[in-house]
Amino acid sequence: MTRARNALDELVALYASPAALRMYDEDVTELEHALQAGALARADGAPDHLVAAALLHDVGHLVTDDNATLDEELDEDFQHERVGARYLTRWFGPEVTAPIAMHVAAKRYLCAVEASYFDGLSASSVRSLRLQGGPMSDAEVEAFERRPHHREATQVRRWDDCAKVGGLAVADLDDYRSLLTRSTR
Repeated sequence: MTRARNALDELVALYASPAALRMYDEDVTELEHALQAGALARADGAPDHLVAAALLHDVGHLVTDDNATLDEELDEDFQHERVGARYLTRWFGPEVTAPIAMHVAAKRYLCAVEASYFDGLSASSVRSLRLQGGPMSDAEVEAFERRPHHREATQVRRWDDCAKVGGLAVADLDDYRSLLTRSTR
């Protein structure tokens, strides 16, 4: 239980940091975005490991403190998805970390396979898509579909896309403590 407690203490501190209180998108902070994604996963009846993945999917932005506002030039992809997944492997298994590692690829995938998906992206997601490689090629789509956890990553991506509503009331981070404890290895 000490391992889980240490994980929770570190994650709570990270989500209380100044990086988590910066604007993630046009209307929400990093913390609000995370809590909304977790709430959407819960509302959909997702298993604990996917709720954890939805909640923590952008933790890499907090680890690297790489968030740029829409007014700032975005000229480098810091690969927050890989940074976050790698950071979380200390406490969580691939059922949590793989969808996190693949949620940017899932955006590229959905842009390639669903004609209307791109039109629903926020301005921030459209802007970052260019640096992340744009829509996948046919070969990339096939490779993505062969990867374990690709369906889960796509679902995390959909919650990510919807978790950008300013002023939405959702549960706070403390409400996820027991779920995160159950999801740690």
